[in-house]
Amino acid sequence: MTQFEGIVPALGQALSKRGYTALTPVQVSVSDPKLADSDLLVSAQTGSGKTVAFGLALAPTLLEGADTFDRASVPLALAIAPTRELALQVKRELEWLYEPTGAKIASCVGGMDMGTERRALNRGAHIVVGTPGRLRDHIERGSFDTSGLRAVVLDEADEMLNMGFREELESILDATPSERRTLMFSATVPRGIANLAKRYQRNAVRVTTAEEEKQHLDIEYRAVMVAPNDQENAIINVLRFYEAKNAIVFCGTRATVNHMTSRFNNRGFKVVALSGELSQNERTHALQAMRDGRARVCVATDVAARGIDLPDLELVIHADIPKNRESLLHRSGRTGRAGRKGVSTLIVPHRARRRTESLLRSAKVDAVWGKPPSAEEILKRDDERLLSDPALTEPIQESETEFAQKMLETFSPEQVATALVRVFRKDRSAPEELLDMSVSERQPREKRERREDFDGGVWFTLTVGRKHNAEPRWLLPMLCKAGNFTKREIGAIKIQQEETHVEIAPQCVESFMKSLGPNNTLEKSITVTRQSGRPTMDSRSNQPRAKGRGERDYSNKGRDDRGRGGDRGRDDRGRDDRGRDRDRDRADRKPKRAPYGAERTEADTPPTRGRDKKTSYKEDESISTAEWMGDEVPWDKVGLEKARRDKPDTKPARKTGSKSDSKTDYRDAKSSDSRPARKAGKSGDSASGKPKARDGGKSSAPAGKKGYKGKSDAAEKAGKPGASGKSGGKASTLSLAGDAPLKRKKPLK
Repeated sequence: MTQFEGIVPALGQALSKRGYTALTPVQVSVSDPKLADSDLLVSAQTGSGKTVAFGLALAPTLLEGADTFDRASVPLALAIAPTRELALQVKRELEWLYEPTGAKIASCVGGMDMGTERRALNRGAHIVVGTPGRLRDHIERGSFDTSGLRAVVLDEADEMLNMGFREELESILDATPSERRTLMFSATVPRGIANLAKRYQRNAVRVTTAEEEKQHLDIEYRAVMVAPNDQENAIINVLRFYEAKNAIVFCGTRATVNHMTSRFNNRGFKVVALSGELSQNERTHALQAMRDGRARVCVATDVAARGIDLPDLELVIHADIPKNRESLLHRSGRTGRAGRKGVSTLIVPHRARRRTESLLRSAKVDAVWGKPPSAEEILKRDDERLLSDPALTEPIQESETEFAQKMLETFSPEQVATALVRVFRKDRSAPEELLDMSVSERQPREKRERREDFDGGVWFTLTVGRKHNAEPRWLLPMLCKAGNFTKREIGAIKIQQEETHVEIAPQCVESFMKSLGPNNTLEKSITVTRQSGRPTMDSRSNQPRAKGRGERDYSNKGRDDRGRGGDRGRDDRGRDDRGRDRDRDRADRKPKRAPYGAERTEADTPPTRGRDKKTSYKEDESISTAEWMGDEVPWDKVGLEKARRDKPDTKPARKTGSKSDSKTDYRDAKSSDSRPARKAGKSGDSASGKPKARDGGKSSAPAGKKGYKGKSDAAEKAGKPGASGKSGGKASTLSLAGDAPLKRKKPLK
């Protein structure tokens, strides 16, 4: 049995049983007896054994010199992981590591039955492993007692902060005893982790390994240049070329994961998907299918980039460029684990090369740039695999000899060999034909100078022009995407009213025409025509565009005081002088009107606001009240004043309870011992002689109707004549002399 220095003997037995002969550098560093009671901030490369490392670091604190655990009344240690898969993987690792000690390990992760987890905690658990959200729920509900915790481990702490678990982490750590031991493990230590360590750790010891500053030697990084529309085909060719036992394809979004999964299924790959939208049961089955060999390709988002350990994972493909160096390192770290070799391939569109180079520099990674495998290379690799198949070199069994002789007697050796090749290639997807992309050493960026037009350019005409809102800002990327070249290969762009002429470098003409297809269609309904020479430009195309809707006229018309080109004429006069001149100009432009009350001629009198006709009012004519109250309202002030002077002194009575726009003048009513109408509901006649109804103020008889005695409802019930206000006199009826009773045609607005 191998002896491990500084390791608890019970855990050493578990390591030997697992087949460990030596510890990794990070495991040796955290097992130092000098750090047995210290808080640790550990950073190491992916696949370096950090899970076993913090299991070894926790043992002295939890066992306290004993070989086995006693029955636990409360949990002694807590391990927090960012994802469900990683938490369950940590639980499995700790189970075999602490098996000789008799430790009980419980898990609390989202997507699982909370009642089952609660019962496991009540039965007693020495170590609890979970995700931040579910652990916080158990603490708030009282099912997880944190008073006895001696140590807390944050695995992949930087990823938990990136996923937005800061509030949950702070809540969990605040609920634990202050004298606890805190260990943080991660492949990278950004600023957020350093700040969290300062707040919740006491004199933490920073543990790093020498390998952290170097590139992972077990991972081969490759970057392949592809055309933008060949990215999926390039991924298929990479999968076919390597034929890895297990491969994982990382995508940026869930929608891309679903699309790629469907595409690979159609091409005959055994594929599973892994993303945050799947349930925990579906995610568990997907990973188990990869471990069992039922699936060979896993299409996943970054949810699978942290801590997931799949056996025999030999290939990692980045379908979308990682956003930062941490994502690149963690994605690539799914391969090359525990001494196994692996390949990490980045699919790089030619437009993203500079960004990818910057990403690799920040991650301190040297990648080999090249082209994706071609169809010929893949078929050649298949032939090599067939010739090196162990079935061809293994000894022939006696049970196989008779049938083999029968096949050779029935078929020729060529037919048997051909059948073998067909069977070998039957279940394999056919490789894709890719566009040829030139991969050259990129020169350092130099200072840009004014570009000169290149000679020998070929002109093309596009059936889109200024009439169709053609602009270089969307024509240029469309041409680059279609022709798989950069903007340096495009010369002049001349936009005409009905068409656009584009100049393209000679070396890109053939590939550009090939990408257009037989119909020479660029995009949607845009057709491309090759010109034999420089096309004739329309002279009208240089004229300014016609003003569209909402555009202003910035011409010099009416602006003699401004110079050409938009320059304003300088005025050295004082501000007060300029203001007086401006007021004088406004007064000159304002139409002259007669003063108020002065006589106007017919030409000076503006038209009235009539519905169907125009009516003018002269001084010697009088306007009737019916016309004044109707639609024919004088527009000018002179006519309105004349109407007010000529109208009678009294006004017709209003209907009680109805709302009138005109106000009643009670000046004459007071002089004739009359009173204004009272509010509805009180006894007494109104000024018009109409009683008010109790049901909303409606009158029981119209105004001016003969035979109406003018009694109120209360007076009729009492058998008394209607009273006129408080004095008891007769109510005076307001009427118009010589005019019919007033009736409004239409309410004024």
